[in-house]
Amino acid sequence: MSTKSRTRSKTRLSRALGIALTPKAARFLEKRPYAPGEHGRTKRKTDSDYAVRLREKQRLRAQYGIREAQLKIAFEQARRRQGLTGENLVEILETRLDALLVRSAIARTTAQARQMVTHRHILVDGELVDRPSYRLKPGQLIHVKARSEGMEPFQVAAAGGHVDLLPKLPPYLEVELDKLQARLVRAPKRIEIPVTCEVQLVVEYYAAR
Repeated sequence: MSTKSRTRSKTRLSRALGIALTPKAARFLEKRPYAPGEHGRTKRKTDSDYAVRLREKQRLRAQYGIREAQLKIAFEQARRRQGLTGENLVEILETRLDALLVRSAIARTTAQARQMVTHRHILVDGELVDRPSYRLKPGQLIHVKARSEGMEPFQVAAAGGHVDLLPKLPPYLEVELDKLQARLVRAPKRIEIPVTCEVQLVVEYYAAR
């Protein structure tokens, strides 16, 4: 899929789910705050409980850009933890390497973060990590490989090029953008995570299956 097609697809999905999945989609939603398609402007019929839960699950999946299987695995891990399953689920997803690259403004979007990782530009505690799903523990340091720092995407990030396009830096991260590094100082709490989702509906979706 071309970059233009991916952008169009993300914008369409953003409008369908009612959330901005990329900075470009956020601008589209401001201009067209309704679902795509010929019936997008008309009032929706009342959705069934299943449809409401399904859409909420899709919203969560889309914001982290993950596959259904990955979300299901994270849900099972969340259910085994102490505390509220829905809050645990978002906290688990938030410690993914690709998610933290976006939160720290080293990457502009999840897709860009994933590309940085799979193209082997990202280190965690000095070790090369090429899995976007890698989960960080408190205290671990993300940084860009020295040989990659001069590349344009990283130069843009180091100059703060993404900061104004993304949610403000959450308190569980310490970031030195000029050094292209970010540290997860502690586990994220659901209330601090800039994700739009009624997590209890996601729990109910999986519980009913």
